[in-house]
Amino acid sequence: MIGSTRYWSVLCSLACVFTASTVSSSAAAAGKPSAAQALELKPLQAGVDFETPKADQAEKCTIQSESKEGVSGWVVLNPSGQPLRRFLDSNGDNKIDMWCYYKDGIEVYRDLDTDFDGKTDQYRWLATGGTRWGLDPDQDGRINTWKCISAEELTAEVIAALRDKDAEKFQRLLPTAQEVETLGLGEKQRQELLKRVEASRAGFTALTTGQKSVTNETQWLQFGGTRPGVIPSGTDGSSKDITIYDNAAAVIATGGQNSQLVVGTLIQVGTAWRAIDLPKSEAGDGFFYTAIMPTKTPDSEASAGIDEQTQKYLSDLEVIDKALAAAKPADRPKLHSQRAELLDRIVAKTQTETERHSWIRQLVDTVGAAVQANEFPDGIGRLKTIYEQVQSGPDAALLPHVKFTFMTAEYGEKIQQPNADFPKLQEQWLKDLEQFVTQYPAAEESSEAMLQLAIAQEFAGKDEEALKWYNRIVTEFPKVDLAVKAAGAKRRLESVGKSIELQGKTIGGAALNLGQYQGRVVLIHYWATWCEPCKRDLQTLKALQAKFAKSGFSLIGVNLDSDPRVADQFVRTQQLGWPQMYEAGGLDSRLANELGILTLPTMILVDKSGRVVRRNIHIGEVEAEIEKLSK
Repeated sequence: MIGSTRYWSVLCSLACVFTASTVSSSAAAAGKPSAAQALELKPLQAGVDFETPKADQAEKCTIQSESKEGVSGWVVLNPSGQPLRRFLDSNGDNKIDMWCYYKDGIEVYRDLDTDFDGKTDQYRWLATGGTRWGLDPDQDGRINTWKCISAEELTAEVIAALRDKDAEKFQRLLPTAQEVETLGLGEKQRQELLKRVEASRAGFTALTTGQKSVTNETQWLQFGGTRPGVIPSGTDGSSKDITIYDNAAAVIATGGQNSQLVVGTLIQVGTAWRAIDLPKSEAGDGFFYTAIMPTKTPDSEASAGIDEQTQKYLSDLEVIDKALAAAKPADRPKLHSQRAELLDRIVAKTQTETERHSWIRQLVDTVGAAVQANEFPDGIGRLKTIYEQVQSGPDAALLPHVKFTFMTAEYGEKIQQPNADFPKLQEQWLKDLEQFVTQYPAAEESSEAMLQLAIAQEFAGKDEEALKWYNRIVTEFPKVDLAVKAAGAKRRLESVGKSIELQGKTIGGAALNLGQYQGRVVLIHYWATWCEPCKRDLQTLKALQAKFAKSGFSLIGVNLDSDPRVADQFVRTQQLGWPQMYEAGGLDSRLANELGILTLPTMILVDKSGRVVRRNIHIGEVEAEIEKLSK
């Protein structure tokens, strides 16, 4: 059973010690759950950004009973005394009905059982977690409708629905017939709106199979819209004011390239926003503004604020992108140059700072990526020009991003030269990175500079220096994605002599946990089919398995391919006789991030007691270590 029944099974001792308003000290002493038990609980909805302490910190967490104004339960505190979890009985029936999760001492999410029947039926994001409030009346763990959701969060949900090809997720963003009735529209407009919503509902599945804008790698970056507008009561027979966005968009990133996807008209219904259109690549006439402004001159701007010239630029940009996807290497530099020129023109035509910054970032990012792919010889010069323009213009807020992209591309170009003095270039690069961190200590790009410094020091065998940089990322940039990788790398560097966690599913979907291998020597092999050294190591690993399996030796593969089908076919073809764990995301997956895996192959050797013996062992050293540990 999904919902609070699952929670109850983990924390069943809670019910034994609750009373209507207090928790007695004697009962608490007898039935008090541990902090470790409480920390095992996770939100029922995916993607919640909440705080979970590392293993060494979890041991120092405490759990306390609390009772206030008729609400009683347990609170889990981190070593600093900040709350991590609260599990509460709000109605005095001795059953938990509220599960609260915290980040940085602030509640960001809660699961709720509002009818007190032992099953969760509502899910709320709070404070820095956002405004979403999902209702689940059939109590199956899936949100049926959004009671609250902002326009920004709605566009993120649209992108997630496209990415996951989840029609149900998209349909709950559309208004119901009952919600349309509450808007007070005139009869003609009400009928037109219902038809448009139904067309969107019916057309979503077909859209997911045909569109190319959103892939499984696409990430939502930000909301693209100017400001909401009000359609006043009396317009086209309406009886109420209606708050709307027309041609709202989502700024997305796929494969290092930013773009926009038009989500269309959004309507505020009570405390929630609703979409009425299928997402598309280009802006069009809005539903409401078209009705208000039926005439349009050739030189007037479209309702989304995109004039005809800019629209032509965007169409040309799409043509170039398609050409780049199929272009031969010799043709790519010219296409990259044309693309950069078009982006320059679009930047010049933008009306708002937000739009301009978004397009400048796309220009810088795509030119930088083309330079590093050795496809745009003139790209360094163009990046330098952009840097100088930003440095002296009104867009100084972009300076750290532009400079970091410029210096990274320049370094990448230098080391590709046939006569490159790599040690000298590397030494200067590390100095440049440190100078960048000093100059822009609060810029998010500094976290990436710190990661590169940490990696360089780790590869040089300077673990203390590497740990210093990993620690700074975790401490100074806790909210950036790289912080997860840095925390994992720190955990790996400090893992020798300690137990590590490794759990997940195999390519075939079977559950696997390192704890299952207690009493055996285990080699964990992180690899991918695109990594040639990894594939060469597999033959040696086959031989080691055959030789030492009866002596208590086991292998666990962790595949970091982006496509599980590629990995599965390779494993079957090569007849690899040990389990292969897999989770989407490649080198950015949870399995890779938990121990900060930075390069492949990486191999970790664990002894019979489950403790790490070698955190980065070379294939040539494995056999001798197994013999030693197996005795």
